[in-house]
Amino acid sequence: MPYVRIGDKLVSRDKIMRTVDKVLERRSTGMSQQEVAYDMNIDRSFVSRLETMGELRKGGKIALIGFPVANKEELNDVAQAHGVDHIFLMTEAERWEWVRSKTGAELLNEIMSLVGTARAFDTVILIGSNMRIKLVEALVDKQVIPIVIGETPLREDKYVDPKILRDLLQGIKG
Repeated sequence: MPYVRIGDKLVSRDKIMRTVDKVLERRSTGMSQQEVAYDMNIDRSFVSRLETMGELRKGGKIALIGFPVANKEELNDVAQAHGVDHIFLMTEAERWEWVRSKTGAELLNEIMSLVGTARAFDTVILIGSNMRIKLVEALVDKQVIPIVIGETPLREDKYVDPKILRDLLQGIKG
């Protein structure tokens, strides 16, 4: 939905996103918050709050969860090299083997255990479909950093550029 009605106002989501993109682009080129605010005719406090809202917390324990990934070993190597504390990556075949090897009750218990495990970490990097990411964000009361690899349902392994993961981990680890 590109527009939202709020009382008498009609708000454009696209206009908001374009403004946010302009603010971040200008800040990334070295402009100060005050310069950006003046240039765009907005409050400096808005620029500050925008940056705070989007900031990824550094440090803490990190978990990497992802499926179905085609280059599982490559991503695992990147994660290990950057000191990721918990890695749970599966291919599509491994995911279905895991699901089919359990009864309904066992599967539910395993899923609940995985949610509990994820909640023990400060940051969870999640590689998956758009719906799975929304579900995990709702279940895990921690910082979830998504890497979306497609629309639900995913039925085949997806290649994930290891540079994306490497850059993300370098940013989080500092």
